[in-house]
Amino acid sequence: MSTLVTAIGLALVFEGLVFALAPRRIEAVLTWLVSLPVETRRLMGLTAVAAGVGVLLLARVVMG
Repeated sequence: MSTLVTAIGLALVFEGLVFALAPRRIEAVLTWLVSLPVETRRLMGLTAVAAGVGVLLLARVVMG
């Protein structure tokens, strides 16, 4: 459970840093995302999920 809370905390820190350090860039990225077809955005999301699962599996193998 503590690992889950740590992971959520780290995600919030990184997302917060992006909004704090580059708020105008976030607006530009969101505008770009809206212009993409739904299928492309879905594929991007699934790719991110697959990459995240891969990183987690790699961490388990390397860290034991």
